[in-house]
This record gives sequence, structure tokens and C-alpha cells, in this order.
Amino acid sequence: MPPNKKMKAARTEIGLTQAELAHIVSVTRQTIGLIESGKYNPSLNLCIAICRALGKTLDELFWPDNAIYEE
Repeated sequence: MPPNKKMKAARTEIGLTQAELAHIVSVTRQTIGLIESGKYNPSLNLCIAICRALGKTLDELFWPDNAIYEE
């Protein structure tokens, strides 16, 4: 599963809306939407804040399942 899909799955699993997660990590709802759609790469600090808010590790949310990319 792509990292952006993992984040959305983790968020919905605990019943948070994009707006609620955005408030917790101090960004806009639009930023969360862009991350979840794969159109925005968050900073490391934002990734850590999102992980803490969702109770996940960086590996669980942001590391691709298949670490080897084909070009």
C-alpha cells in the first residue's frame, strides 16, 4: 500500500476527519488532503507529528511496503 493510503487508513481507523487531524498537527485540512492524495511530501517534523497523532511509527505510515522501486 502506498504511504499516502496508509495514512488515510490509519486516520479513518481511529475515526478522525482530515480537519481533526489537521488541528492536532497544526496544519490545514487542505495539507492533510494533499498528503493523502500523494500530491504533497510532508517535512520530517510533520511526519513525526502525524505518526504521534495516529499512534503509528514512521515505518508503518511512510515507508512503502515494497522498498525497491522500479523505474
